[in-house]
Amino acid sequence: MSERWPDGTVDWLARRARISPDATALIEAADATEWTYADLDEAVAATAGRLAALGVREGDHLGVLMETRVAFVRLVHAAARLGAVLVPLNARLADPELARQAAVADLTLLVCEAETESAAVAASEPRRADDSRADGEPVGAVPVASVDPPDREPVASLRETEPAAVAPAERSRGDRQALLFTSGTTGDPKAVALTAGNVLSSAVSSAFRLGATPDDRWLLCLSMYHMGGLSVVLRSALYGSTVVLQEGFDAARAADAIAAYDVTGVSLVPTMLRRMLDATDDLADSLRFVLLGGAPAREELLERCEERRVPVHPTYGMTETTSQIATARPREAFAHRGTVGRPLLWTDVTVVDDAGEPVSAGETGELVVAGPTVTPGYYGDPGATEAAFGPRGLHTGDVGYRDDGGRIWVLNRREDRIVTGGENVHPGEVADVLRDHPDVRDAAVVGLDDEEWGERVGALVVPEAGATLSVGDVERHCEGRLAGYKRPRTVGVADELPRTASGTVEREAVREFLRE
Repeated sequence: MSERWPDGTVDWLARRARISPDATALIEAADATEWTYADLDEAVAATAGRLAALGVREGDHLGVLMETRVAFVRLVHAAARLGAVLVPLNARLADPELARQAAVADLTLLVCEAETESAAVAASEPRRADDSRADGEPVGAVPVASVDPPDREPVASLRETEPAAVAPAERSRGDRQALLFTSGTTGDPKAVALTAGNVLSSAVSSAFRLGATPDDRWLLCLSMYHMGGLSVVLRSALYGSTVVLQEGFDAARAADAIAAYDVTGVSLVPTMLRRMLDATDDLADSLRFVLLGGAPAREELLERCEERRVPVHPTYGMTETTSQIATARPREAFAHRGTVGRPLLWTDVTVVDDAGEPVSAGETGELVVAGPTVTPGYYGDPGATEAAFGPRGLHTGDVGYRDDGGRIWVLNRREDRIVTGGENVHPGEVADVLRDHPDVRDAAVVGLDDEEWGERVGALVVPEAGATLSVGDVERHCEGRLAGYKRPRTVGVADELPRTASGTVEREAVREFLRE
C-alpha cells in the first residue's frame, strides 16, 4: 500500500497535539505528574532533534533498550517524527542474545538507560566476521546513547546533545514503522516487521471491540519492548486518551493506581491479574476493560473475575499480527470459558488441517490469519517469511478450533504437540485435566525424549496456596480422565511456572526442570 497519510506523516502525536493540546496525554503514576498533549509534543520535538543530531535519519533503525518509563514514550513518538524504524529490545535478555538481535536489526543508534548501559555497550560491539547483518555485510560497532547520565566514555548523553533541526518525515502506510522480536520460546527469535498500516489497522479494530473513547485512561504496566505495552502508547495518541504509566509492575500499586487515577482500561497477562486480585479486595469500578493476553485465561481466574465483576477481555494475539487477533468481551468470556472470542474487524481466521485445507467448525487444526494487521514478513529473513505464509495467510503455529458460534479456541502450539508411540497428544488437553484437580492452580505439559516411545508426556504443576500435592495425587487424578498414552509419565511440582516477560510459558525451562 503506497497511499500517503492526510498530512504526509505517521506522527500521530503531532496531529493529536494540534487537535486537543490541553487534553491529558500522560500521567506518571508514581508522583501524579501530568503531561498534556502539547507538553508531550514539545518534549518529543526536543528528543527527535537530539536523535537527528546523533545521526538518525528517515528509514534508519533506532534501537531502544530500557524498561517502561516516560523517556521510552518520548522515543517511540520521536522515531515516528523522524520516520525512523523503532526497534525495542528486551531488557531482560542476556548479552549474547542482545548482541545477536542488534546485529540482525541493523541498528543506526542504540538508546539505553543507566540500568541497561553495560548491556547496550556489549551488544553494540563489532561482531565477528561470521556474524553478519541481514545483507551479509559484517556488523560494525553501533553508537550508544543514554537517557541518563552515562558512566562509560563511548556512550553519548542524549540529554546533553544539542538538538538539530527536524523536518517531519513523509511516510506511507506501507512503510516499516517498527521491528519487534518474537519471544523466542520455540527457537531463535525473528525480527517482525510492522508497517504504519499494520499499527493503524490494529488500533482501529481494537477500538471497535473495546469501545475505546478519548475519555479512557489506560494503565501501562507492561514492558514496552513487547507489543502489548507498546500498543498502549501508540493507540492512545490516536484515540486522544490518557496513558497512566507505572514503572515496573507491582500488583498492589497497580490496583491502587487504577483507583487513584480512575483508570478505565489495562493490559495484563494472567499472572499479573491473578496477583492483583490476590492483593486487593476489589478493583475500582472505573475499569471498563481488562485486556488479558500473552497466555490462556484459566477457568479459575475467569471465575474470580465474574464473581468480582472484573470486565475481563481474554484476547489472542501475536507480534506478527500487531497484537490482537480475536478478543472476547466479558459476557462471552464468562458464558464460554476458555474462548478468546471472535476475530476482530478485518481479521480472517481459518482453521486448517495438516494439508492446509480448511476444517469444519469444532474440528481441531492450525490457526491461519489474514488481514491488514498481519506483518509483511520477517526482516532480513526471506526464508522464514516464505515458510510462515500460505494461500490463506500467516500460519500461526497455534492449534485450536472455531465453534458453531464463530468463537476461537486456542489449545496449544503446533510444535508443542507430543507424539508418543505414534499417538498425538495435545498438551492443552492434558493441562486442562490437571487443572481440574482441586489442589492444582496451574500446569504446563511438554514432551520429553523417550527411548521406547519416542516421546513421553511430562507435566509441571503448581499447587494452590497451602495445599500439599504429591506426584501420586496427580497420577491418580489422571486415571479415568485421560487415555493411558496421554497421562503424564514424569511429574514435577513447583511454586510457579517459568514464563517469559510476555507471560508465555518457557517450555524448554519446564523440560529442563522435569529432566532434573
